[in-house]
Amino acid sequence: MGLGRLMPMATLLIRNSEILVTMDGAEIGGGGLFARDGWIEQVGPTHELPEDADEIVDLSGHVVLPGLVNTHHHLYQTLTRVIPEAQNAGLFDWLRALYPIWARMTPDHVRVSTTLGLVELALSGATTVFDHHYLWPNGCRIDDQFEGAALLGIRFHASRGAMSLGESDGGLPPDSVVESEDRIIRESKRAVDEFHDPERGSRRRVVLAPTSPFSVSGALMTESAALARDLGVRLHTHLAETADEEEFCLARFGRRPVEYMEDLGWVGADVWYAQAVHVSEDEIARMAASGTGVAHCPTSNMRLGSGLAPVSSYLNAGVPVGLGVDGSASNDASHMLGEARQAMLLSRLGTSPGVGEGSQMTARTALELATVGGAQVLGRDDVGVLKPGYAADIVAVGLDRVEFAGARHDPVAALVFCSPARVDHSWVGGSRLVEDGHVVGVDVGTLVEEHNRLAADLVD
Repeated sequence: MGLGRLMPMATLLIRNSEILVTMDGAEIGGGGLFARDGWIEQVGPTHELPEDADEIVDLSGHVVLPGLVNTHHHLYQTLTRVIPEAQNAGLFDWLRALYPIWARMTPDHVRVSTTLGLVELALSGATTVFDHHYLWPNGCRIDDQFEGAALLGIRFHASRGAMSLGESDGGLPPDSVVESEDRIIRESKRAVDEFHDPERGSRRRVVLAPTSPFSVSGALMTESAALARDLGVRLHTHLAETADEEEFCLARFGRRPVEYMEDLGWVGADVWYAQAVHVSEDEIARMAASGTGVAHCPTSNMRLGSGLAPVSSYLNAGVPVGLGVDGSASNDASHMLGEARQAMLLSRLGTSPGVGEGSQMTARTALELATVGGAQVLGRDDVGVLKPGYAADIVAVGLDRVEFAGARHDPVAALVFCSPARVDHSWVGGSRLVEDGHVVGVDVGTLVEEHNRLAADLVD
């Protein structure tokens, strides 16, 4: 598919939605929007909008909202869903079971799994996706991910992740999947030089993302932070996911995970952590003060038995929080609306209904995490909201389906409370991504067949 796939219609007019949710404080019955060259110019009731455009879409009976933003994933893990040895394991044993399989990946595995995972995410409402890739065996490179993502035209933030601390050096991963730190720094620079686009509205960005405190050295963490700030890109890592990790950091570094990150310079508005489950109230306050963000991954936390992240405390303190579906071998699905539902339900454990204002997460708060919250975490000021000056990244979900029968009393809340649905339509920068429930320009049947063949080869 050529570059024409990325060119939006000159003007786009969306009309007559059941309700349009701006995520900027407004819900507009009968609402719509008008966009030009991929940027929103007007939002409001349909009768106040222009009548003509190059593309006019009547979305009667649909909820319209900003495209969803996924802040943490491992797309290659779509190849290793429900591996029997990893189905019932905690994080460390889960990793030990899967590392030897992932060590056999080739560039084809990375490219195809990237496309497959992004298709699945797009069908669930995602228009901006961050992926944390950190294994590069057998000639795999970040180039393979960008090649796989190019088929969709989605906004793709790829990471030059890394592992340098193998078992022989006291780390968790086997030596076969770690790299030298010189190579990691060299490839990190190349990835940013070749692929990172910092401009507003960009579809390609690069993040530097050493995997976790138990798989890289402190020296690499420090050097990566300095390099990222010199190059003007963001920083990401797993942190405080399990009690085991906390014990590991205390034993090896004499610090709790967040304290260790502070020592290494890994705090600030350009940093966000995945998981961040085992964090104290004092650490939450310090994260809020520095602007350090969190990718909340509720399904993965439940799947691996990692614990309950203190999301309410994060939000109350002002910590930036977005949602991540996390890897498809620790979630086994990639559904952004489903993740919003899980976040809402999981947050209610341990709260008392009706006791105190805001004692339970609302459906609208869950949608905020999936849109404007995720945009903040990724450092984007051009997505996550439907208002003039923002990108025309839009999703629409039809209400005339069995999942929403009897739920028209509050269509917005229905998207989260009811069974997770696929989106019917979506646009990225005014260009079609999903049309009538199908990803534009992708032969999904052929893609699934190739993906299943590669998955079988990898595991067998």
